[in-house]
Amino acid sequence: MLSGNQIQALLEGVWMTVRVFALAGLLGTVLALLFGIMSLAENRLLRWISRIYVEVARGASAIVLLFYAAFAIPIILGMRSGRTFVFTAAVVALGVNMGGYGAEVVRTGIQSVPRGQTEAATALNLRFRDRLRHVTLPQALIVMLPPYGNLSIEVLKATALVSLVGLADLTAEAQNLRVQRAVSGSRAATSLAIFGTALVFYFVMAQLLAVFFRWLERRLAGDWYRGRS
Repeated sequence: MLSGNQIQALLEGVWMTVRVFALAGLLGTVLALLFGIMSLAENRLLRWISRIYVEVARGASAIVLLFYAAFAIPIILGMRSGRTFVFTAAVVALGVNMGGYGAEVVRTGIQSVPRGQTEAATALNLRFRDRLRHVTLPQALIVMLPPYGNLSIEVLKATALVSLVGLADLTAEAQNLRVQRAVSGSRAATSLAIFGTALVFYFVMAQLLAVFFRWLERRLAGDWYRGRS
């Protein structure tokens, strides 16, 4: 069994994991929408910029991006790499990686909308921004949510990588407890109990995300079909 102090340490790790995931998810979503929409723009330059970003973000390993952002950029900029910088670097690296995959989800979601819908909106003289807001995106979101929910869960699990750059997330706290137990020879909690508890925490967070996306999908689908009736 874990002691109260050990549970507290793991909960602090959970809080760090949630913070990194929330900010990386927000950044990744903004980038996904931006570059997903750019990939369908009439301007060829915008399409090329989007394609380059997507290929780089998806082609580069998340852990390599993380190490580069946390350790290489401070050397390039000639600055010290403190805890705040490492936290920011972790958020940016995971967000950029998520945005690359998310942009493809956005692109395919928008393309799944029947062509007649956008043609009708164009015939009504709606601007591109208004077509996206009122016609295309509401329908595309219903298609995008299931794969985007899966992507979000993958990013949540990928936050375990931030333990490698010194952030005290759930994985790092579990590893610290294991090392402390090995050094002290304590029998309070085995590695099985420590990492088993961490596994439960990750599972609960992933399930909460899955429930949220299923609820959001049903809500948006219901609102859309009520709006059409």
